[in-house]
Amino acid sequence: MLSVSSLAASAFVPSPLAARPAPVQGSSSIVMETVEDLKVLAGKCNPNVGYFNPLGLGDGYNFWGESEEATIGFLRQAEIKHGRVAMAAFVGFIVQENDIVFPWKQSLDGTTFADIAAAGGPAAQWDALPINAKAQIFFAISFLEFWSEFDLALKAGGQKHYMRGGKPGYFPKFGDLMVHPMPFDLWDPFGFTKGMSAEAKAKSLVAEINNGRLAMIGILGFAAASKGLQVPGLDSVAGIQPYAGEYMAPFTLSDKLAFVPEMLDTFPKFPWF
Repeated sequence: MLSVSSLAASAFVPSPLAARPAPVQGSSSIVMETVEDLKVLAGKCNPNVGYFNPLGLGDGYNFWGESEEATIGFLRQAEIKHGRVAMAAFVGFIVQENDIVFPWKQSLDGTTFADIAAAGGPAAQWDALPINAKAQIFFAISFLEFWSEFDLALKAGGQKHYMRGGKPGYFPKFGDLMVHPMPFDLWDPFGFTKGMSAEAKAKSLVAEINNGRLAMIGILGFAAASKGLQVPGLDSVAGIQPYAGEYMAPFTLSDKLAFVPEMLDTFPKFPWF
């Protein structure tokens, strides 16, 4: 359930720089964020901390030979996406640790969600999923990743790629490009934000960024606590089940896939695992 719920994290909220006009379909104008824009956004996210960039990412960096502004677009997209996934993962971790499951069967072979939940904590439940279920989840994630980068889908919504002046975090609508009609979009399928002003949307994105950052810390804290590490604030929390597997390994020996034994054998050789 955690992996499926994390798919919803690829949604779209407009750029916090509300004064910047959205690119118009077919327009040659390109609006790119700069380091100064990041400083303004940092002040909105946390005035007490402000612009804190110890690694210097975006300050003169040119990923893949691209411009500094394109690199900033990439990093902004990455943070928003990872924050959304982390928020879904954080909620999913709590749900799974409390044995909240769907009451029906998980697969055609009769396995129920309760059977999967009986394996242990969230990570152990992922390991317990049959390989066909994992493959479906990976396929769905791959499709959403493809769609978020698909130039025709972006242009259909009047947008550009996030490294070419598009809005970081934007997820294209499915619209008429799908072979099969899609009545709902991934982002805001019921249109709850259609009436929001640009100022309200900008404020919501600032809140989303802050929540995403906190969720990234939270889900890593859960993972560390399940491995027996001391995590301030979580040490006294009961119910975090121990996990003996490898968080960085998407497959286990029970999946019976090529190269998995070799992959699992590499983890003990690295001290940080």
